[in-house]
Amino acid sequence: MATRDSVQHCLDHCEEAILSAQTEYDKASLQEHRNDEQFTQAQLQLEQAFMDLEKLMKSANEEQEDTLQRKKLKIQEMQNKMQVLRH
Repeated sequence: MATRDSVQHCLDHCEEAILSAQTEYDKASLQEHRNDEQFTQAQLQLEQAFMDLEKLMKSANEEQEDTLQRKKLKIQEMQNKMQVLRH
């Protein structure tokens, strides 16, 4: 079973990745010339956070799994927004 600390650490890491991605998304949507490196880095952070969540969900109890699933959906939403902006 996942510990409360490990779940909280993962959630914090995910939130940081989401906030970073949102910042880059906002910048990119306002500018014609995007900083592709930072944008791509934010996408990679989201992907890493997503994979970390998936691993942790395997050892989470039902309540933790629900919390992690909600965060996972937020990450996917941000990933989709960034992907659509790219095209």
